[in-house]
Amino acid sequence: MLQRIAHIRIKKTLTIFTALSVVMIAVALSSLPAVSAGQPGGNKHSGQFIFRFDTFGDEALWTDTLRLHEIIQSSVSPRTALSVGLKVDATALPPNFLTKNNLDDPATTVELIRRNAVVGLVGKVEDGRLTSLGTTCAICHSTVNNSVAPGIGERLDGWPNLDLNPGAIIALSPALTESQKAAYNSWGPGRYDPRFNIDGINRPVVIPPVYGLRDVPFETFTGDGKISYWNNYVAVTQMGGHGSFSDPRLGINIVQTPDLVAPKLPALLAYQLSLPVPPPPADAVNPTAAQRGQALFDGAARCGTCHISPTYTDVQNGPNADTPLLHQPAATGMEPVYAQRSATQKYRTTPLRGLWQHPPYFHDGSAATLLDVVNHYDAHFALGLSPAEKFDLVEFLKSL
Repeated sequence: MLQRIAHIRIKKTLTIFTALSVVMIAVALSSLPAVSAGQPGGNKHSGQFIFRFDTFGDEALWTDTLRLHEIIQSSVSPRTALSVGLKVDATALPPNFLTKNNLDDPATTVELIRRNAVVGLVGKVEDGRLTSLGTTCAICHSTVNNSVAPGIGERLDGWPNLDLNPGAIIALSPALTESQKAAYNSWGPGRYDPRFNIDGINRPVVIPPVYGLRDVPFETFTGDGKISYWNNYVAVTQMGGHGSFSDPRLGINIVQTPDLVAPKLPALLAYQLSLPVPPPPADAVNPTAAQRGQALFDGAARCGTCHISPTYTDVQNGPNADTPLLHQPAATGMEPVYAQRSATQKYRTTPLRGLWQHPPYFHDGSAATLLDVVNHYDAHFALGLSPAEKFDLVEFLKSL
């Protein structure tokens, strides 16, 4: 069961956690290469700007409390940053930046941050010194197209950064005990536990995509609230943003004024809803097999019972617009612990979109491939699918 935690304990834990998160970002920054030049584009009140560049005032935690800017300045090179999954926006750098700068020098990382080239990191640099550092939504929910080099290219907003190893980055913090570092190091790339600093239970989940959210009002694995609820939760309790968040179901009540988060949630939501689902590569799907797979999906395999087209989820089919339709873990053979830590203690039917792009699958990443997903449900529901039928189903899932 989720432990009930008092406000003062949450704030203390959040401070350590956010600090650690900054460390992880700092580390990743050090291994970044370079590309073409610029400052953050877009109006600062627009959803895109908020998603990419707004820290919600979390520098108070990451800089003042955790002093991660000092760690980056002295120890984090671009090469190190890339090795832990941080990404570099090539469009923010001048031509030949990578060839002209030492990728093993932390000073190059500082310059990348000054140019707003490290995706999800925002910092202030004065006379070559990094004086403050913060993080944004893009750190976990954007990647790049690798058009220049692995980890360096044009931004892909909404795509999960499955290379990011937040736990390993956090574990670099001197503020952690050895047991805490061991927990963070156990996460691995593409996984993050958004409740660990709340209840102390270590069960990371896969970083999800945030594209294709239109008409999917409840976006989290456990359907705790609508999209802006989760944006608020993450900004305040995970990023360390200066705002307020309250949920009596979780025993959380954080009040901070001025609230730098809530006024920006509508614009942030509008931008998220605008992010399209990336289509699969032209040669990635066998169209004839996918057509057969669609018939199976809606027929003998019974997938369409819960994954209802066109959103491929039934979460919006609850009794009213504010109440999601959710399922007990046992109903689909999911592990129960993560659900028990949530406000609902149930799971939402995952909307199927861009599946080709973001393995592993299920909230805990327990299915490495789409065939593993099909095999799980074939066994759980005793469907008796043949190998050929499983192949066809996978081809259809890849087409979504």
